[in-house]
Amino acid sequence: MNNTNPISNYSILILFTILSFSCKDEPTEPAPPVNNTETVFFNGKIYTVNSGQVWADAMYIKDGIIEFVGDNDSAKEMAADGAAMIDLEGGFIMPGIHDVHLHPLEAATDNFQFIVDDSVTDPEEYANDVANAIQENPGNDWLLGWGHWIDVPLEATRSPKEIFDDVAPDRPVAIMEQTSHSLWCNSKALELMGIDNNTPNPPGGVIMREADGEANGILIDNAGNLLLDLALAPTPERAQNDYDGLINFALPELAKNGITSICDARTYWKREHQETWKRIAEKDKLTVRANLGLWAYPTEEDASQLSTLKSLYAFDKNSLLKINQIKLYSDGIIHNTTSAMHDDYDIDYFELATNNGLNYFTEERIADYISELESTGFDFHIHTIGNRGVHEALNAIEQSGTTAGRHRLTHVEYVDPADYGRFAQLNATADAQVAGDFTQPGHWHDNDYLVGAALNENNVPLKSLKEANARVTLSSDWDVSSLNPFVGLQNAVTRAPQNLSLEDAVKAYTINAAYVMRQENKVGTIEIGKEADFIILSQNIFEIPNDQIGQTQVLKTYLQGELIFEK
Repeated sequence: MNNTNPISNYSILILFTILSFSCKDEPTEPAPPVNNTETVFFNGKIYTVNSGQVWADAMYIKDGIIEFVGDNDSAKEMAADGAAMIDLEGGFIMPGIHDVHLHPLEAATDNFQFIVDDSVTDPEEYANDVANAIQENPGNDWLLGWGHWIDVPLEATRSPKEIFDDVAPDRPVAIMEQTSHSLWCNSKALELMGIDNNTPNPPGGVIMREADGEANGILIDNAGNLLLDLALAPTPERAQNDYDGLINFALPELAKNGITSICDARTYWKREHQETWKRIAEKDKLTVRANLGLWAYPTEEDASQLSTLKSLYAFDKNSLLKINQIKLYSDGIIHNTTSAMHDDYDIDYFELATNNGLNYFTEERIADYISELESTGFDFHIHTIGNRGVHEALNAIEQSGTTAGRHRLTHVEYVDPADYGRFAQLNATADAQVAGDFTQPGHWHDNDYLVGAALNENNVPLKSLKEANARVTLSSDWDVSSLNPFVGLQNAVTRAPQNLSLEDAVKAYTINAAYVMRQENKVGTIEIGKEADFIILSQNIFEIPNDQIGQTQVLKTYLQGELIFEK
């Protein structure tokens, strides 16, 4: 083989020998071994959320624990030889985001096989989606979809179930509405549920019917949940779908969005969701701190359900996974007239004995569950959208006679001003979701036709609650709304007259939420002694216009000092 290198091998040997000899008089020290247990982040803008030291230039981390927060030189001096030195070059750091209300397993699982186009308004066209889904998912098992709006089947000119019966006469089919508060199904699904003309409405639910009493295929709120309990009964295949969805989609999405702590807001223990989470934790694949909110089933007998819930409690302060919350619904939602209101709705969809919303759990029953489970260590996460739902949930917490529980009311879309101050009095947290455009002031009057204009002047009253000294947290309700916490932050500070300051909005996503998760002494701020959960962002959110916060990107996410996401 011809040597095409212009420098001969012999010349290279001579040059190497000369260089080696010339270096003998000036020996160099061997490079110290890389120290993977110590890291210094310096030359940055660190927003700590610690009122005693709000800003810092640098921090020193050892074995996942923050050992120093302050100036650059001091941080560097604390580190041993070989410690990783990361120059932030003016980059912005803040604590990891806490999202204390989201549905990661439900958002990620393949147990829902198809998604429909929510822009389609003709109910007859949805038969095409079902027909296509049947071709792509052959068999006789349940076929589940997601994504329509309740208005579509309500406006059908024939029984909504018949639209699906045309293409699926022998296979059970159901589509969950976007908010998860109703289902549209076919006759086969109703048959398997055992629903006939004499089947009563379940607690917190409505079986919609034709004039002759026959179910029409629209199942409202908890009536739809009963269908899903049947359709999603645990099997090895469904469990694997849940596991794969969390591992391959949900957990990476959380890290990508800078979220280091979450509360799974609806852990269906009958579907063995908690076992999927435990399996991930046991395999050391959990990349987020997770508190599970065990679902309280409205149709279950209380003594048996309470016993089961107690048996599932698990709180190890050293584990990323904790099972220490109860999720229950006081009411439904506003746009299908099931949120519990003090006054009647202006439209009557269901012709029930009352027209001021539904209760999944009554005030008395919520109080009994709190009384029974609070001593076990459970905190309650109570769905409340209507003003009556909020009022009754606060009453139930008050009946416990203690403020030891870290209970929270979530959504709080309609709150009677007389109840603002009760949150602080009862140590109850107001948890709100404002990442969705529908929560912005421009959409507040969309529901005037349901409850009148007067009630829609202060939807999700963040500022009023904060001024009444309530502890406020912000969360996503993913996948109902965007998972992106910076969209939530932007909306929270721009939704005047019910807006928060940016400082308070950040606290709502960090230290306030850490309190709700019983980990405020471990994370939620960047300060000495806490574990190193933090994020590096593309911009300093305190130095840009508020309407640009939503454009912020997460560059890196750290959990316990370990890099779990890098853009």
